[in-house]
Amino acid sequence: MVDVEHLTWRPYGRTRPVLDDLSLHIRAGERILLVGPSGSGKSTLLRAVAGLLLTADAGDVAGSITVDGMDPAAVPGSVGLVLQDPGAGVVASSVWRDVAFGLENLGMPRGEMAAPIARALTEVGLSGAAEANPDSLSGGESQRLALAGALAMSPRVLLLDEPTAMLDPDNAASVRAVVAQVVRERELTTVLVEHRLGPWLGDSGLGDSGLGDSGLGDSGLGDSGLGSSGLGDSGLGDSGLGSSGLGSSGLGDFVDRLVVLDGRGALVADGPPGEVLAERGDELAAAGIWVPGRPDPAPLDLTGLFDECETRSGRVVASARGLTVRRVSRPLSGVERVTTAVAGVDLDVRAGRTVALVGPSGSGKSTLLAALGGLVAPSAGSVVLAGTGDGPHIDVPRHPDALPSVDLARAVAWVPQRASSTIIRRTVRDEVTATSEAVGTDPAVARARADALLDRLGLSHLAAADPRHLSGGEQRRLAVAAAVVHQPVLVLADEPTVGQDRLTWAAVVGILDAVRTAGSAVVVATHDDAVRALADDERLLNPPEQRAADRPETTRTSLAARCGPLSLLVACLLVLPLPALVDSWTEALAVLSAEAALGLVALAAPGSGPRPRGRARRTLVRLLPALVGVLGVGWSTWLLGGRDVEIAVGAMLRVLSLVLPSVVLLPFVNPDALGDHLTERLHLPPRPVVAATAAMQRLASFGALWSELTQARRIRGVGAGRSVVGRVREAGTTTLALLVGALAQAGVLALAMDARGFAAAYRRTRAADAPWHLADTLAVLGGLLVVAAAVLARLLIGP
Repeated sequence: MVDVEHLTWRPYGRTRPVLDDLSLHIRAGERILLVGPSGSGKSTLLRAVAGLLLTADAGDVAGSITVDGMDPAAVPGSVGLVLQDPGAGVVASSVWRDVAFGLENLGMPRGEMAAPIARALTEVGLSGAAEANPDSLSGGESQRLALAGALAMSPRVLLLDEPTAMLDPDNAASVRAVVAQVVRERELTTVLVEHRLGPWLGDSGLGDSGLGDSGLGDSGLGDSGLGSSGLGDSGLGDSGLGSSGLGSSGLGDFVDRLVVLDGRGALVADGPPGEVLAERGDELAAAGIWVPGRPDPAPLDLTGLFDECETRSGRVVASARGLTVRRVSRPLSGVERVTTAVAGVDLDVRAGRTVALVGPSGSGKSTLLAALGGLVAPSAGSVVLAGTGDGPHIDVPRHPDALPSVDLARAVAWVPQRASSTIIRRTVRDEVTATSEAVGTDPAVARARADALLDRLGLSHLAAADPRHLSGGEQRRLAVAAAVVHQPVLVLADEPTVGQDRLTWAAVVGILDAVRTAGSAVVVATHDDAVRALADDERLLNPPEQRAADRPETTRTSLAARCGPLSLLVACLLVLPLPALVDSWTEALAVLSAEAALGLVALAAPGSGPRPRGRARRTLVRLLPALVGVLGVGWSTWLLGGRDVEIAVGAMLRVLSLVLPSVVLLPFVNPDALGDHLTERLHLPPRPVVAATAAMQRLASFGALWSELTQARRIRGVGAGRSVVGRVREAGTTTLALLVGALAQAGVLALAMDARGFAAAYRRTRAADAPWHLADTLAVLGGLLVVAAAVLARLLIGP
């Protein structure tokens, strides 16, 4: 039983509460569907019920929340929270270990963990993926993993924040079926936040109204004016989810109550779904809510917003022939994996027409858009872009990945799924006009068009705000506006209607239709059936068949990969005294020779079977940043040390001798295993160790985020080009953006970890042991050998 009494929450920096004197009583075993507009506090209420209101935010709170009469924060595991982004809460490198995280926080003995983990994985259909890396899971599988992590703790209350928001219809239907089955079998009290409520309601007393065909979106209920309501907050997910047939999934009566919040965070409706929608359906639809049974809104008429260019109409502006894109993952210690994302695609994109790319998740829609925009180089085949000018003549066809940044931005605009990745300015208005300034659009025209777009999209009141502080839906609308102000030849939009209510959906679709009518070509990747219906052409993509040659083989492992993480870390730390032991460059060279020999041994992979490829090359790539630093040390030492070359070379070699072991060995350190060793063998405090290892899990994503940020700058017309100064400036700007993104990820990760009991985990256990093998002893001896080589070199070579 959940009781919320007079809850008021106002985050610091906000003038009005997000939740205002909210009271709600939920009976044990009841299933609640919570809906409301952007900023109404739906996700905030879920965090409050989970006892996590102050985990990633600060503010003034009043009122009380109890679960079975107790503070939920005082009983870890009593409430399970599944966040909208399932990848945000991943803390381990295997599915099994990730599910075990909550049980470790509860202090469950290691021998008792196997049964609840196996049960949770079986319930969500992941029993066969226990050893898989979470990064390799599909969107639906990732959502099920997040659900399993919550279920393993045997909660009494389950909170689900838009569990199907970013899934295609088939995956969404699968997740809904799993949720319904688990909730019913465990008799869990459930609070579900979802934009598209139709599929969850099914046949629950809705008669013949057809309410199962659509869904409830996100809008300014209570503050429905487009210009004043932060409309469209989070992932709306995939239109047409009702077509998956909830009745066939057995979810017809899943929801007992429909609870509606208004834009002020106050309760405005509460009752059986059929009654609430019958009484308030017209009101909700008028406010922009996707009320089931209502027809899709017509796109907003924006005739005259863009300059018509009849000379473009019907011309092929982009052409793909035999386009194939393969993505290669090359972990130093693992097996090279080649994934075919797009295979043999032929596509002509014509000006004045909209092409809808449709298909299930993993079919390559986003990759195809990126290839058309020159953001991904083809592995085979070609992409040719024409029409980079606005005149009557088509320019000489060129490959988009070879175009300079400004020329590419003039021809192509990109609206990515992760809209925050394209942000390059500090205010919303500057963000909208950034590309038009880069390509030389008339400033007066650009400003007028930008203001009109912001007004139509409900963002004009946020023109001076920092775009990074907008909601997800607002950032997506901002990305659409920024993409079209300069009226490019080709607009590539990846799920542009996600997170929009009826009113903002009409504005987004209306803008894309207006730029198409004016003569641009539009290619949109979507699961939205209404968007598909409005497109001139449709291209169905299916997940490409993976080549047999690309399937990973079972290979031998390097000797370093056979060592435990603690021994590798100790071997790296043992070389720290080297600068004090080595005086001359000849001594340092002798030590480096010993390290290089031992490094080759560590990378060796004796045994039978195929050898791992690319070990030495990837090690050299990792060494390059260190070499840049070493050269800097040498230069400064030469400059400040009397310009003595021997002193400078000695300093460089000493620094390199410190770095080389880490470059070779640390990539083989598994964060999960390192945490086990640090807590069980060295008895370090578990909380900081777990936090550090969880952060290590995130380091691998920084490379992809960096690439995404640089791609965004290039297609926005502000890429560095070939200028050294420009590249240095871009590196600084991108680094700052990367840090901002990392801080945001850290806040979400902290919330996800605390949702599984980490905040109260003062007596944690570990799901795996920390063995010490002969290979570990040999690794430590290798580190000692380097120190011995330094001592010997000093005795034999030194003065």
